[in-house]
Amino acid sequence: MPETPELSVVVHGPNIQDHLTGLLDSLAAHPLAGTEVVVAAVGAWAGETAERHTPAFRVLSLPDGTGDAEARAAGAARATGRWLHFVHAKDGLPAGAPRTLAEHTAELPDTVDVLLFDHVRSTWRTTGLPSPDGPLLARAGRAGLALDDCAALLRVTPLLGNRVLRTGFWRAHERYLTTDDEPFAAYAALLLADRVACLPHPAHEDRRLRPESLPPATPEQRYALVDRYETLLGLARDRPAAYAVLYDRMVRDCLRTFVRAAMPEEVAREFFRRASLAALRRRPENHRHPAGLEGVRRSLLEEGAYTKYRALQAANRTRRTVRKAVRDRARKAGSVVRDHRYRRALARPVDPGLAVFSAYWNRGVACNPAAIAAKLGELAPWIHPVWVVTADNAALLPPGTDHVVPGTRRYWEVLARAKYLVNNVNYPGAVVKRPDAVHLQTHHGTPLKRMGLDQMPYPAAARGTDFGALLARVDKWDYSVSANSHSTRMWQRAYPSHYTCLDHGYPRNDVYYTAGAEDVRAVRARLGIPPGRRAVLYAPTHRDYEAGWTPRLDLADLADRLGEETVLLVRAHYFYEVAASPLTGLRRTGRIVDVSAYDPVEDLCLAADALVTDYSSIMFDYANLDRPIVVHADDWETYRTTRGVYFDLMAEAPGPVARDQEELTEILTTDAWRDERAAKARAAFRRRFCEYDDGRAAERVVRRVFLGQDERSLPPVLPLEERTPAPSPEEATSS
Repeated sequence: MPETPELSVVVHGPNIQDHLTGLLDSLAAHPLAGTEVVVAAVGAWAGETAERHTPAFRVLSLPDGTGDAEARAAGAARATGRWLHFVHAKDGLPAGAPRTLAEHTAELPDTVDVLLFDHVRSTWRTTGLPSPDGPLLARAGRAGLALDDCAALLRVTPLLGNRVLRTGFWRAHERYLTTDDEPFAAYAALLLADRVACLPHPAHEDRRLRPESLPPATPEQRYALVDRYETLLGLARDRPAAYAVLYDRMVRDCLRTFVRAAMPEEVAREFFRRASLAALRRRPENHRHPAGLEGVRRSLLEEGAYTKYRALQAANRTRRTVRKAVRDRARKAGSVVRDHRYRRALARPVDPGLAVFSAYWNRGVACNPAAIAAKLGELAPWIHPVWVVTADNAALLPPGTDHVVPGTRRYWEVLARAKYLVNNVNYPGAVVKRPDAVHLQTHHGTPLKRMGLDQMPYPAAARGTDFGALLARVDKWDYSVSANSHSTRMWQRAYPSHYTCLDHGYPRNDVYYTAGAEDVRAVRARLGIPPGRRAVLYAPTHRDYEAGWTPRLDLADLADRLGEETVLLVRAHYFYEVAASPLTGLRRTGRIVDVSAYDPVEDLCLAADALVTDYSSIMFDYANLDRPIVVHADDWETYRTTRGVYFDLMAEAPGPVARDQEELTEILTTDAWRDERAAKARAAFRRRFCEYDDGRAAERVVRRVFLGQDERSLPPVLPLEERTPAPSPEEATSS
């Protein structure tokens, strides 16, 4: 690399929803002479992501909470290139973009301060859509221009990512360009530049995050939009053409924000008042309103006619509503009665003493919701739990469990009035999120396979999922529970929305630290495991590319090879019908016990000396017991390709990996399943994935969500070395 690179790509910010990973991977895949990459990584996740690419990149680790402006400035201070391209960690770079920019800037004279270029736009739903800026940039041409000769360039989308700045220019005007208000900095760069060059070629990807995944704007942030333009118009006061363009942008952006942004009434009134004063105070001489409805809107703004503007909005909404009602009348006819009852219940006050629980699509009392409900009974017995359970599963509920069946009158009543709604999947889309209700999403596993939006590139996994409807359900979450930081990060990426992450551990895993020797002996007795026998739990996951469960092992042969001293507990995935399982003929043969219908699964883990699984999330839970885990991965490549995964299990397995039955048998008939190498792999796995589980997760969740306690007052998570898992079957027997 030359002593002075032509271009410094300054990547900055936190690893929001894991977008930084793809950005840095793409830069590393196509290294370019004459270009350096400086990563101003904000927070631990961004730092870990960036460090994987050292020494190829220059990495600067910044603490959590560092603002975009400070991160940009820190990265620029480390940069040595003649030109600076600021790329936020959430954004991307089209293939070949750094090369294109480096080659073009090398041809520019020092009289040019800014190179302005095209970009593409992406959201969670779409990728690489063209921007509206291409024609404008093409008309401007490639020669360096004074802004006075082409003020229309101020209409180019105000991003720092779609312009590169000469390093000397950046340092001379850093006080204007170092701000967390990126559009201000983007506009200011053009207003302060002597000359601007244009490139009608996309060299930046602006990735728009879901608004629902971002913190709501404060009133001060809303008002800052008006202040932004007031300051910019001050910079442009001696440049009439630029001033006129900026004024139109100000009025347009203020009206759009007023109409589209959700603001409390008092904030909306104050925003409108400030925008009205700015529109009058900054209006250029002889300025004319556009014709039609837009002209009416601008006139009302300048008049400060808040009430009239709201009336105009209401009239437009009424017209749209009437048209929509006509279209929807037939579709809604069948649900009139249900909707009437539900809406009537929604009109009644929320009951602060009512909590609704559900697990696994209404299968029964299970998983994290069950553990939370149990702890709730201890810490807040005044809150009454009601479980949503299908009619078929109602008979299996513990005695005295209050429950409702989906679709019944009481079902809709409790969903409408409950203060708390807890689930490890999602409630139906028809469930309304009341402002004073609390939705707690507990999840039901640590993600190895791709989830949520990350399933979009994998049709076998997506299976026609309506991702818009999925996100509408996610937007109702207030809290999302995590067992480890890996899960927290993947949930933020797969389910981008504005919920609070509870890094408290999985409540269902508390039992792995609270159970004693007597509990272990009791569950083994219930399962018919004789004392002194080794119990191996085999729990495979389902395959999206298979219609039903086909055992990947010859279980009878495996049992024969393992001998009389081993009992196989076989747990088919709950997606499959147990009655139709190929295990039917193997049940209760002594050495093979079909436990597919046994609940809770935590009991099975307590009873087992070792776990054999493939890609099931049970491995993350079982690791809390610090007992041997063997991975049977005969179709890893197919699974990874069709389902998508978040990490390479073959490289980070919790124990030995068998690629076929012969290897599995060899591992289980020797000491390989529990030797020093297996223990080392398990220890590394536990450090990463048993991060927050210590036996008090349910207590932390109940105190935070139901009792409203501050996070700082919750029981702290014990360090891993201070936790004591439940005794192994061997220890339980000896005690």
